[in-house]
Amino acid sequence: MSFESGNIQAVPTNIITGFLGVGKTSAILHLLKCKPNDERWAVLINEFGEIGVDGSVVAGQHSTDEGIFIREVPGGCMCCAAGLPMQTALNQLLAKAKPDHLLIEPTGLGHPKEVLQALSMEYYQEVLCLQKTITLVDARNLSDSRYTQHETFNQQIAIADTVVGNKLDLYQDTDKANLIAYVKQRGQTNTRVIFIQHGEIPFSALQGSTSSSYQASLPHHHASGSKPLVSEADIPACGFLKAINEGEGYKSIGWRFSPHKVFQCEKLLVFLTGLQVERMKAVFITEAGFFAYNLANDTLTEIGLDECLESRIEIISDRLDDALEPQLMACIAD
Repeated sequence: MSFESGNIQAVPTNIITGFLGVGKTSAILHLLKCKPNDERWAVLINEFGEIGVDGSVVAGQHSTDEGIFIREVPGGCMCCAAGLPMQTALNQLLAKAKPDHLLIEPTGLGHPKEVLQALSMEYYQEVLCLQKTITLVDARNLSDSRYTQHETFNQQIAIADTVVGNKLDLYQDTDKANLIAYVKQRGQTNTRVIFIQHGEIPFSALQGSTSSSYQASLPHHHASGSKPLVSEADIPACGFLKAINEGEGYKSIGWRFSPHKVFQCEKLLVFLTGLQVERMKAVFITEAGFFAYNLANDTLTEIGLDECLESRIEIISDRLDDALEPQLMACIAD
C-alpha cells in the first residue's frame, strides 16, 4: 500500500462528518468554490451504500482540469478491515492529485474516531497535517431519539473541533439553543458551534490544528465484509446491476445503469417524490440532460450536472420495499 510521496508533505486535511442527510456533500461543493485557482484539492468520499453516488455528484460539477480530484470508498465505513479500503484509496488519491488540500467525507453511518486514528498513524504523520474536524448537524434532529441514541451520531459530535448547525433557515426558535447545550454535554471542552444554511461553511472554519484525540476504541464490523467493488464492476448485458448493504440499524439498496439507459424526467420525479425513506441520492441521464437528486428530511432537491457517465441511485432506510425496483425500471424511456 505504499506510494511514492515525493514532495507530498503536511497536506492540510479536514474531516467533514455528520449523520445521514445533513448536507455534507453540499458543504464540500461549497468549499470547493473557495479553492484558489492555482491549488490542487483532493476529496476522499466514503458512502454507506455499495453503488457510490456522491463522487459522481461532485465530479459532475468539478473536474481535474480545475485542479479537483475525487476518489470514492463505497460499501460502508471506510476504516473497517484494519483501514485497508481507506488507506488504499487515500494513497492512490494522494499519488495522483499531489494536493494542496485534502477533504475527507466519511459516511454518515461510519466511525469518525477510527478514521482519525487511521489518519494519525505514523505512516501519515509527515504526509498529512490534520486540521479542524467539522461535524455538520441538523439541530431539528435533536428531538428524535433515532439520532440522540445512535452511537455514531454522538461520536461525530464528540470528535468535532467545530459543530456546524446546518439548515439554519429551517430551525424553530429553540433549535439553536438546544444544539449548543447538546454540544456542551457531548462535545469537547473547546468545541465551537456555528450556524449556517445551504452548507455554506466558511473556509476559515477549516483552519487550525485539530484538538481531537485518537484513543483506540473497540473493534467494529459491518455486514458488507470484504468483497469486490460494485461501484467499479462492469455492468452486465441486462443494462443494470443492483447492490445491497446493511449495518448500524439501516439498510441500503442501489442500482447502476448502463449509459444507454435514459430516464424520463416526469416519471422519475413521481418515483422520487413518492419515496418514504431515510435518504436517497442519485445521478441520472435523462432525456432533458444530466441531473443529481437528493432526498433528505422529506425534501427533494435537483441539481443540473455538466456530465454524468452513468445513472446511479442509492436508497437508505430502516426497511426497504420490494416494489422499488419495478417502479424505478418503469421510469426508463422506451
